[in-house]
Amino acid sequence: MKSVKTPARPTLSSVLGRGHLSVALVAVAMASVSLTLLGVLALRVYADHNLHLIARSINYTVEAAVVFDDRTAANEALSLIAATEEIAEAQVLDANGMQLAHWVRPKTGMLSTIELELAHALLEQPISQPIIHQGRTIGSVQVSGHGGSLLRFLLSGLAGIIVCTALSAWVALYLARRMLRGITGPLHSLAEVAHAARSERAFDRRVPPAQIAELDSLGNDFNALLDELEAWQTHLQSENETLAHQASHDSLTGLPNRAFFEGRLIRALRSASKLNERVAVLFLDSDRFKDINDNFGHAAGDAVLVAVASRVRAQLRDDDLVARLGGDEFAILLSPLHKLEDAQRIADKIIASMDTPIQLPGTTQVLTSLSIGIAVFPDQGATPGALLNAADAAMYQAKRLSQGGQQTAESEHPAANVQHRS
Repeated sequence: MKSVKTPARPTLSSVLGRGHLSVALVAVAMASVSLTLLGVLALRVYADHNLHLIARSINYTVEAAVVFDDRTAANEALSLIAATEEIAEAQVLDANGMQLAHWVRPKTGMLSTIELELAHALLEQPISQPIIHQGRTIGSVQVSGHGGSLLRFLLSGLAGIIVCTALSAWVALYLARRMLRGITGPLHSLAEVAHAARSERAFDRRVPPAQIAELDSLGNDFNALLDELEAWQTHLQSENETLAHQASHDSLTGLPNRAFFEGRLIRALRSASKLNERVAVLFLDSDRFKDINDNFGHAAGDAVLVAVASRVRAQLRDDDLVARLGGDEFAILLSPLHKLEDAQRIADKIIASMDTPIQLPGTTQVLTSLSIGIAVFPDQGATPGALLNAADAAMYQAKRLSQGGQQTAESEHPAANVQHRS
């Protein structure tokens, strides 16, 4: 089944940009067309008025020639005026409509033809004025305008309009893009921060201020929401860390629990197997815990466990691990172990730390001791379970022989190494 590709959606920037550009161009084009039409209309009125003035001048000049029916004088007078004015053709008629004088501007090429066509298209043709002498019409003057000045004025006007249009379009485009950046810039920043918050949980990022009030208010509200999310995330992380610590640590002593210890033991044995190193497990048990708990109560028993945990932890290296397995049983992981004597020396230090009485609630003090069993990987066990069982068995053997002592678990070849407190 073929997947249908979703067409790419236009961005807000492109939509607003095209909209602003279209509006700007339409507005400028309409203004240009309006100015052009108004200019042509004003030019036509001006040309028509000017043509009437020229016809009136010809009228006054040829009046005498018409009265005396002098064709030569009429032609000379007509030529004298027509040659210096913007007219294409002029003629003088008598009262009977007979032509007395006629003048036509000579054509000088394509430009003259264009000028005449422009004059015919824009000016009223022809303009006729009566020749009146002593209150009686004795003839008429007919004049056709010439488009030379009109064409030059239109061309210069169009050039100015084109320049103004281009300048206006550029200014409109610049202002539109500036306004567009003012809108899309804050929205783009908001989208980036929202995407980072969703995909990367980057609740510490913030939307920068915007110049537009509505967009700035939107950014401030979004930042306030991010503040709440960041606070909630911090709270959840703290809660998760607390729960994770509670799940892997003993609530009374603060030591890691059995599950945590066994996980660390598994990783330590894997690493030791690869690096050909040795690992030691010490199994500790309080010798008088049950008696203290029965005689002095559970609060006293808890105080003993807290004191034992603190004293044992003080005898270990930074990388060593001590955990409470349950009840009055503790376990220690020494990784790596360079030699067996190091584990036995640490066991002696732990046993010696129990010589100081433990303060119970109130004024009572008690003495207790620890029996310790030692098992070394891989000599006394190759798996976590085997190693713990060997250390546990060694601890019970030490307890049977002499409370407050230590014993190393038996290996296949050497005899068990037993040490007691002197």
